[in-house]
Parts: sequence; C-alpha cells; structure tokens
Amino acid sequence: MLIRSFPAGAFGTNCYAVAPAAGSIGRRQECVVVDPGMEAVEPLRQMLADNGLVPVAVVLTHGHLDHTFSVLPVCDGYDIPAYLHPADNGMLSDPVRWHGPALAPLVGQVTLPDPADVLPLDDGLTLSLAGVDLTVRHAPGHTQGSVVFSFDAGDSPAVLAGDVLFAGSVGRVDLPGGSWADMLASLRDVVLPMDDATVVLPGHGPATTIGRERATNPYLAEAAAGAGEVPKGRGL
Repeated sequence: MLIRSFPAGAFGTNCYAVAPAAGSIGRRQECVVVDPGMEAVEPLRQMLADNGLVPVAVVLTHGHLDHTFSVLPVCDGYDIPAYLHPADNGMLSDPVRWHGPALAPLVGQVTLPDPADVLPLDDGLTLSLAGVDLTVRHAPGHTQGSVVFSFDAGDSPAVLAGDVLFAGSVGRVDLPGGSWADMLASLRDVVLPMDDATVVLPGHGPATTIGRERATNPYLAEAAAGAGEVPKGRGL
C-alpha cells in the first residue's frame, strides 16, 4: 500500500493520498485523496505527479475548513466526487456559523461545494475506491459528522483518524457542534477496540499507533475509565 502526505496551510493539516502502489512511466495509478485543506492544491498536484497517481475521489474526515478548503478546486480539477458525513453538511453551506466569527476572514476566501453535490458517508459503509477498501466509522465529538477510515495498509491495519485522535491528544470540542460526551463515546466505542498494531494517520501531527496511544494518551485512558476532563485538544 502506498500512503503519501504533506502538511498544508497555517493549521498544518495533513492531506493524504492512498493507493495500492505507486504509478509508473506510462501507467498512472488511481488513488484516493483525503482532506485537501488550505493551500493544498499545488502541493497535492506535485505529490500526485511525483508518485504517478491520479485521484478518483476525495474523502473528508469532517467539515472544518482546514480539511475542506481546497475540496472544490481539487474535485473540479480532476472531475471527481467528494464524500462527507451528512451531519457536517452545514459546514459547507454555512461555514461562519460552524467555524465561529473569528474565522470569518478565512471563510470569505473559500468557495465550498453545494452539499447536494457531495456524496454521503454512513457508519459501517465500505468505500471501494482505486483498489482501496475504506471502512467508515462515525466518530462524533470534534464535529457532529466526524468519521475515521480504516483500511489494510499491507504490513498492518491503518486508520485515517482526522481530528478524532492525535499522537498524545484528541480533537478540540469547543467549536460549534463539538461535544466532549460524544468524543468520549467515540474514543471508547470506535478507537479503543482497534488493534494495538493499527497505524494512526491523524489530521495534524505525526503518525502513531493505537498501542502507543492506549499506553500514553491521557484522553484514551479517560475514555476507558468512562470519565475525564474536557481536553484543550487540537484542530481548527
């Protein structure tokens, strides 16, 4: 399995491309793009070219602008669809309401797709795209429509965790639509049952593993105990 990524924009949002393998001269390999955020269009184009990749779809872990800012130019540029959980559609149709007034200048710089043009993600759905099977798990807390995508990375299982889980932390829950109670439930019911060998590919920061986070992440320990204080967290 080929996984490539780069951090984009002021928030350092990880944009990923996932494919069965790299392409070769004269034969481009299909891939899936995950979370093209701010200032992602040109770095993504270069990463795809360097690896002989052509995208067939964009999948979004949630609706915050630092993960969706470039979804429209990427989808229009490659004539491909985007997928988002319907609970986050409001972030596309009314971003000021869901991102807060402090981000109004940023919101004014972006044109987002009409939610009617975005394909829905449902809990338990398996998306078979570009030779990659992505299993969708709804994991609200950071946003109402946050999801994670599990897949077989070859040597180990992997999960594209968005802003649900980071190395040493979890996503913030203080923006509109956030809920610490929902985050605790998602950590308990979605994250903790994963195998320790699962590689975590987060929306921000370095990769980690479920085993490492189970042993060291205080918020996973709080979820396992069924309690805990609201985290400062990360993300937009």
